[in-house]
Amino acid sequence: MKILHKDFALNQTGTAKLVAEEPDDVWVLYNLILPGDVVSADTTRKVHLDSSTKKNAASRVKLTLHLKVTRHDFHKDSSTLRLHGRNLHSNQHVAAGSFHTLSLEPHKPFLLRKNVWQNDALQTLNDTTQQEHSKSNSTSVSDLAVVLFQAHHAEIHLVAEGATTHCTKVESPPSSRKNGKASSSVFFRRVFAALVKLADFKVLRSVVVTSEEFRRFAMSEARKLRVRWMEDNKTRVMVVEDVDSLEKVLSDPAVTELVKDSRIGAFRELWEMVCNDSGRACYGTDEVERAKEMRAIETLLITDDLFRNEEVVTRQRYAALVKSVKDGGGKALVFSPMHVSTPQLAQLTGVAAILRFPLPDLELQDGHGVK
Repeated sequence: MKILHKDFALNQTGTAKLVAEEPDDVWVLYNLILPGDVVSADTTRKVHLDSSTKKNAASRVKLTLHLKVTRHDFHKDSSTLRLHGRNLHSNQHVAAGSFHTLSLEPHKPFLLRKNVWQNDALQTLNDTTQQEHSKSNSTSVSDLAVVLFQAHHAEIHLVAEGATTHCTKVESPPSSRKNGKASSSVFFRRVFAALVKLADFKVLRSVVVTSEEFRRFAMSEARKLRVRWMEDNKTRVMVVEDVDSLEKVLSDPAVTELVKDSRIGAFRELWEMVCNDSGRACYGTDEVERAKEMRAIETLLITDDLFRNEEVVTRQRYAALVKSVKDGGGKALVFSPMHVSTPQLAQLTGVAAILRFPLPDLELQDGHGVK
C-alpha cells in the first residue's frame, strides 16, 4: 500500500490519498473503508447522448464519483473491492444523491475521507507501511548466510528477518565422496566461490556453516583471495555441526541470537512448551479462540495462509482473532510461507498461542465451561 498524501489526525476528520500496490492491499482496504466513509475515484460510465445524426448514441465517458459508502464487497478471484453508495456531488452525467458502485483494485488511486480517523484505521495503515518497509529491507539486507552440507552436495541459504531464500546447490564430484560425506579442496573451492558470489558482505551479519573442515578451508581461502570481510570477522563465521536441515541450524540457540526476528524465538518457546506438556501453550483454532476469550494469550502465532486465506469468511475469522489478541495487550506474529518455522507451525494446524498463565484443561472446555 502506498500513501500518496495524508491529512488526518487521531479522532479527527481527515483524508488520505491511497493506492493499492498488490492484491493483498485490496483486502487491507476492505477492512479500512467503512460505511459512512467517502471515497472519491475516477471511473467510466456509459451515457446516452442526443446526436443530430444518431438518436441516443451511447458513449463511455470518464468522470469522478464521490461515494458515501453504504456497503462494500471483496471479490477474492479478481482482488477487487466494490463500493456501493450515494454520489454526493453532481456533474453533467451523474446526479447528486443517485446510487452508484465504484471498484477499487491494485494501481488505482483514490481519496478516502473519514469523519473520524479512529485508532484502528491509523494502526491498519501503520501496519501496512511497516510491512512494506520490512519487505524492501529483506531484499537487500540479510542477517546471515548458511552453508548446509549434505551427503553429496552443499546448499547456500540467505536468511533475512526469519525468511529464507535457497540460493544455490553445489554438487560434489564423485571422487570427493568419501564415507558418504562430500569433502575435497575442489568441492570446497566451488562452495566458497558460490558463497562469495551470493553473499553481500557489506550488509551480511554472519555466516553459519555445518562443517568445521570447510570453515578452516574458507578462512585459508579468504586470506589467499583477500576476502577482507572474512579476514576481519573470523568470529562471525561460526560452525553448527551434526545437523541435516536448515530448520535445525536455525533452531540452534547461538544462531537464533543472530537472526533479528522474534518469530524464531517465539516458535522455539512454543515448541518447547508443547513438547513438555506445558499448560501455557495451545494450538488449534478452537483452543486458541477459547484462550482468547479468557484474555490469556500473550503471543499468537499464525501462518500467512490462514491470516490471508482466500476464503473471505475464513480470512475474517482469523483477522478478528489477531485484532482481538492485540486489543487485549497481546502480540500477534504472522509467519510468511518463506519463514523457516512456518512448516512446523503448519503441523500445529497453523495457529497456536503462548499463554500468560497456565490453562491445563483448555482442551476439555467448550465455549460455556468444562465438559
